[in-house]
Amino acid sequence: MQKIIAVFALVFILLVVNFSIYKKETLLENGQVVFLKLAPVDPRSIMQGDYMALRFAMESEIIKALKAKKLVGIDSHYYESIDGLVKVQLDDKNVATFVDVDSSSLRKEQQVLQYRLRKGQIKFATNAFFFQEGSRQIFEEAKYGEFRVASNGELLLVGLRDSNLEKLG
Repeated sequence: MQKIIAVFALVFILLVVNFSIYKKETLLENGQVVFLKLAPVDPRSIMQGDYMALRFAMESEIIKALKAKKLVGIDSHYYESIDGLVKVQLDDKNVATFVDVDSSSLRKEQQVLQYRLRKGQIKFATNAFFFQEGSRQIFEEAKYGEFRVASNGELLLVGLRDSNLEKLG
């Protein structure tokens, strides 16, 4: 009986993992391309190799709007954890600019993005971009993160772009 339960559990886990992979692949293929302006920090980790810690230019605007709507405390936002949606405006190149933390009533050129507030920082999808060791000079030019976005605001980071939105790496 234990073997049957173990087999069913394994099959269930494999189904869940494969469904998750399928969802991410579908998002990569069909998601709306959105570029977010970066405010990068570029550390190096001995254990992890080369990577770029990502910060986003619209972070201070989002935190300011959260405070104004009393969704976080004036000084306590460094200790609060919030998950939510922000509304952004897309220009003709799909570069996003912050509109509001209220994600209702979207216009055609607007998009919602899922965000997380952790330790006073806004994170979209991830807070780091890993690259091959020795490629640091290529990615130092990064000015934008390229994301694929689902209609519900879920994001996947797919690459970094320079100031002309040219793909790096």
